[in-house]
Formats: sequence, C-alpha cells, structure tokens
Amino acid sequence: MGWRESIYFDEWGTNMAVKNNGGVTKTTPGVPVGKTLFILDAFAWIMAVFLAKLFRYEFNMTNVHWNAFVGFAVAAVLLQLLFGIFLHLYRKGLRHPFGSFEDTLNVSISVGGVGIILWIVSLVFGDTWGVSRGVMLIATPLALVMILGIRYAARMRVERLRRPAADSTPALILGGGYIGTNLIQWMMSDPRSPFRPVGVIDDNPDLAWQKIRGVQVLGTFEDIEKVASDTGAEMVIVAINDADATLLRRVQDVANKSGLAVKVMPAIDRVVSKGVRGDDLRDLSIEDLLGRQPVDTNVSEIAGYVTGKRVLVTGAGGSIGSQLCTEISKYGPAELIMLDRDETGLQQVLINVAGNGLLDTDAVVLADIREADALKKLFQERRPEVVFHAAALKHLPMLEQYPDEGWKTNVLGTLNVLAAADAVDVETFVNISTDKAANPTSVLGHSKRVAEKLTAWYGQHTGKRYLSVRFGNVIGSRGSMLPTFTRLIMEDKPLTVTHPDVTRFFMTIPEACQLVLQAGGIGRTGEVLILDMGEPVSILEIAQRMIAMSGKDIDIVFTGLREGEKMHEELVGDGESEDRPFHSKISHAQAESLAPEKLDRDRFMERAGKAEKQEKIL
Repeated sequence: MGWRESIYFDEWGTNMAVKNNGGVTKTTPGVPVGKTLFILDAFAWIMAVFLAKLFRYEFNMTNVHWNAFVGFAVAAVLLQLLFGIFLHLYRKGLRHPFGSFEDTLNVSISVGGVGIILWIVSLVFGDTWGVSRGVMLIATPLALVMILGIRYAARMRVERLRRPAADSTPALILGGGYIGTNLIQWMMSDPRSPFRPVGVIDDNPDLAWQKIRGVQVLGTFEDIEKVASDTGAEMVIVAINDADATLLRRVQDVANKSGLAVKVMPAIDRVVSKGVRGDDLRDLSIEDLLGRQPVDTNVSEIAGYVTGKRVLVTGAGGSIGSQLCTEISKYGPAELIMLDRDETGLQQVLINVAGNGLLDTDAVVLADIREADALKKLFQERRPEVVFHAAALKHLPMLEQYPDEGWKTNVLGTLNVLAAADAVDVETFVNISTDKAANPTSVLGHSKRVAEKLTAWYGQHTGKRYLSVRFGNVIGSRGSMLPTFTRLIMEDKPLTVTHPDVTRFFMTIPEACQLVLQAGGIGRTGEVLILDMGEPVSILEIAQRMIAMSGKDIDIVFTGLREGEKMHEELVGDGESEDRPFHSKISHAQAESLAPEKLDRDRFMERAGKAEKQEKIL
C-alpha cells in the first residue's frame, strides 16, 4: 500500500520505469515505445494520404499521381518526426504518454502543423506536381483520428496492465467527488492496490449511471445493500470530505447488515496536498462515530496572543495538556514551559514537541501545583506571559472517595497557579474546566466550579484576561471511557455501563485543544467560555457499537449510577447565558467571582455532600 505510480520512458521509450512516491522502483525493458509510436504515426500518415487521394479521385486509381503521393507521404512522415521531437512526443520523461490531455494537445498541434505546411505546398506546386489542393484537407483529419486512436488503444492496454489483481478486495466507493475520483484513479492505476473498485455510491442525481474513471455509479446510499449483493463487494470506502458522525454511524449500520467492512479516506486538504496514498485508508473508529466537523479556527487570533510569548502549560503531561503543547508549538512561542508532576508524561510531550525524550532541557519542569512556594519561584524565574492551567484531578468516583484530594489539587492548586501568575503580571490565563462544573453534584464538579470563580476573581482583581473554558468528555483521553472499553474488549471482559439511559458529551482531543486556544484569543476577563459539544451521546450505544466493530460476543453489565454522577450532563448552568458573539462553537457566560480569602474548606465539603465522609477519612 502507499503507491503513487507514474510511468516514465527513457530515450525513445525503450525501457519503461514506474516511479513510486518519487523514487524509481522498477524498470521494465522491452518494447521500444517511442520508436513504435513514431512508426505507427508514420504509417498513419501514409494511410491518411493514400485514402485522401482515393477519396479525392473517387477511387479512380488511374488518376492518382504516384510520384506525388510518395513525395507527400515521405514529407508528412519527416515533418511529423520534426514536430514530434520538438513537442517531445517520442522522447524521454513523458508522464502518462498515452492519451493524456497534454499528449492529445501536442499530437493535434503536430498533425495540424504537418497538414498546414503540406496544404500550402499543394497550393503553390499542386498544378506542377499533379496534386489536388483538397488532398491534404482530407488527409489531415484522417491522420489525426488514426494517431489519436493509436494512443487511446495503447493507453487502454497500459491501464489494463496496471489495474488491481483479480484477487484484490472488491470495494464500493461512497462518494464520487474529488476524493472519490482520486481514490479510484489510484486504485485503477496501481496493480499492487489491495482494493478493486466495483461501483460508486453517490446521492448526486447528476452522477446517476455515469462512470468515474471507468467505474460505474450504481446507486445512492439507500442502494448500498443491494449493490453490495450484486457486485460481490466486501468493503465500503467512505470518500466524502464532510462525512460527519451521523453519516458514519449510518454507514456502519448498513455495513453491518450487508457484511461489509468500512474504511475511511482523509480530508480533502490531505488529498490535495499529498495525493492519495494506500496508507491513508484506515478502519472506521469509534472516534469517527463520535467526532464532528473540523473546527474553524482563526489562526490570527491565536497567533496574536501566543506567538513570540513565553507560554506555560500546567498538567502538560496529561491528554489535554500534551495536545495543547503540541498545538501551541505550531504558533511560534518565544518559550514553551511544560509543567507536570508526572515525569513520564513530560517525556512523552517532549517527544511530541521537540522530537526527543532526553529530558535534559528547561522546557520541561517537574513540579506539583500544590506547592505554592515552588510555583512562585518558577514563575519569578521564567516569567511566563500566557498560562494554560490544565493540571487537575478528574476522575469523579475517586474524588467522591477522597474529596480532600480534590480540594488540595483542583481548588488550592488552582489558587497557587493563579497567585503565581498574578505575581508576575501574566497577560492571559486560561483555566481548563469541565461540564461537571455546571450545576455541580459531585466533588469534581464543585472543585472545578470553585476554580472558575477564583479565576474570575483574579481577572477582576488584575484587570488582565483571566478566563475559564468548559467542555465535556474528551474522546481517547488517558483513563477515559473509550480506552477502558477498548482494553476490556481486547481482554474479552464485559463492558460496564452505569445505566442504559445515561448520556455524555464528547469531543476529540485536537478539537478541544483548538477551541481552548481559540477561546484564549476571544475570551474576556472573568468569563467562562463553553465549548459546543454537539448532541449528547448514549454510552450504551457506544458500548454496543464498539462490540459490533470488534466482532466479538461481549456482554454489557449495568452497575448503576455512582455517587455524584448525573444521568445527563449539562454544559450551561442555571442562570448562565449562551451568547456566541465571536465564534459559532463557543458560548460566553459571566462567572461568579470568589475571593481567595473567602475560601472555606468545610463549606466546600458540605456543598459537595462530603462533610461526614471527610470526618471519617481524617
């Protein structure tokens, strides 16, 4: 897989080479293609001039001046050779020499040039040589048709030789647009392609029963099951640029009914920039079924407050923090400081950002946000201008058991980072929050809600841009549901779901991080920016789809909602607005503020419903 083939010929086309991704991979000696083409073109001109004379003299052979015929035929052959050499019709370096647009244009120019020159000669010397002026007017289009026909036949033969093998997997292509067309072109021109297109599925009525690169459009989405049965297809490949989760779920449902495997092509920008490659085709993933459209990110807004600035990220070793660091590094910060207490996590993010995990750089800082003095010293020494605060304890059931840990990290730890940022006049502070903070019912939710209030107070206190960004579950983040389900399926263990009706909001890690960066560019002091998470998704449906995709017989066990858990999460709390003045996927709400001196641990425990349990723990 991964082949992008182009045919090249050496001088006169004696040897054929196939280039793969920029390098010659094989050379096939044999038919001298350039010489053969010239010989065939010469024969075409001789036949064209002969037939033209027959037509002109109404098949009366006695009126044909054979000396003139031979002279004009030889002249046509020589002129064709001269034009062919000038236009590179028979020379090396020809890409797709048979029947391409460039080749057709050059052939037409050469034939037209030969015809015009000989027609002028017939005008001047026709009476003397016994050549009718009309002969070349007839011979030129005849020669053009024959020469183009020769190339068309040669191209068809080459394409037949380059088609996928008969034992390759028959596939339906869903989408006959740019991506689908390029995908089919790759498959039909690579004999090593593991897939063979047997039909195209497209809802565009203008494409009905047309052919795309020689492959028939056989129906619409509703016809997939029947077309798969008729063609013997074993796979459906989604080649649609704007295929959202809803469409992909429909594709998977139809594929399951039809016994088809599903693969997905990359977005159109990847195809345009790099062309189609075999390794671009990937299996449909559960992230595809939950993800949504790419984020429309305003790069100038992000670059305006990140580029050339000293940026610090807490929790840099976590799923969100590490992706944030990767995204931030693209915008050219003057310095990127990655802080975490997890040394292994820091090594992984350093590999992502710097391409090595040597850990002998001051770009990574091993520190705990619970240590106020250590943070203040670090901030004084490095003096960051932009801070993204992603460090937190996030597992709801754990914090229900150990609420004081949530208080120490999510509340006091956030306060320590805010105080350190205030001390060095940080310009922009973005606190990463969670949907659990909207109308909180858990220790996690209450701790993150207090962190939002503290951030708002510091924004008002400093007059700088201190804000929070709130979103729901992040697909594939460390310790989240999807990796857990994946491992359980791999180990043939039952999947545990709290309740058959429970739903959650989901967002991919890159999407969440891009929106966090965008929020930092448009957020105003003291605001809570709420990312649009789309529609909530049924956890039971996710479990069922993952089991179906695995092909295993896995049970689902319902455990009941855990303490502090909601049946359905909320993104916007009571009394919060959903205004979207700057970005279609970001709502702005004004957060309540809470001064640090008003922090009350006992009241926090009471509101979180953990006062009694905390006494037992202590």
